[in-house]
Amino acid sequence: MAKKAVEETKDEVKEVAEETVVEAEKPVEEKKAKTGKGKKAKAMKKKKVVVTFDRTKNYSITEAVKLAKENSHEKFDASVDVHFNLGIDTAKGEQQVRGTVVLPHGVGKTVRIVAFVEPGKEAEAKAAGADFIGNDEFIDKIKKTEKTEFDLAIAEPAVMKKLGMIAKILGTRGLMPSPKNDTVTVDPIKAIAEFKKGKLGFKNDDTGNLHITIGRKSFADAKLVDNFQTLLEIVKKAKPSSSKGTFIKSITITTSMGAGVKVQL
Repeated sequence: MAKKAVEETKDEVKEVAEETVVEAEKPVEEKKAKTGKGKKAKAMKKKKVVVTFDRTKNYSITEAVKLAKENSHEKFDASVDVHFNLGIDTAKGEQQVRGTVVLPHGVGKTVRIVAFVEPGKEAEAKAAGADFIGNDEFIDKIKKTEKTEFDLAIAEPAVMKKLGMIAKILGTRGLMPSPKNDTVTVDPIKAIAEFKKGKLGFKNDDTGNLHITIGRKSFADAKLVDNFQTLLEIVKKAKPSSSKGTFIKSITITTSMGAGVKVQL
């Protein structure tokens, strides 16, 4: 009898638990039905990007620029980006592709520059366009706050030793000055002026690709084409001597969130 009573009690507890689960789930289901979130998510999944060009075809740069802009649906002045797929072995240090380029029409973005220079050149650096002077106080501030409110750092070789205390902060954000991209130089005044005019640094990623902005969607097509042609020549010259076979495998041009258009080589 006692055993039977225990089993009946267990069944009653199970029934109550099941009812509780159903009651707990019911408001959630009703809420979904009211908000229509389930249907909205489904509709978003089915939504496809419609393009006005053949994704398998390669276009001239003039056509590609036009199509990239036409198929850009961002509600802001999107950047126009070029992506190079390179025939390099990224595991080999000597095949890393990096360099700098000064685009004739800039990229439509104001670059915030900090100049790490000796006291005697601070006034010249400011006059050349530096937004900040990287003096001892500035370096201490970065060390304490870990904030880097600038896009590019240019330094004299003699001042580089001072950056040791913030090297990790700058390095992880791609802001550490380096002679390989002309940001460590004996002529920082010239470097500041060039970067302010639109000089860009580039470096391949781990998959052997280059991603470089050549302007904004609001730029005239002709200006974007000019910028592209200038960039292309510089990239060609950056081919590592140890890289064999086809260096530039493919080029794609796109806007920030737009469809990629293949460019004729």
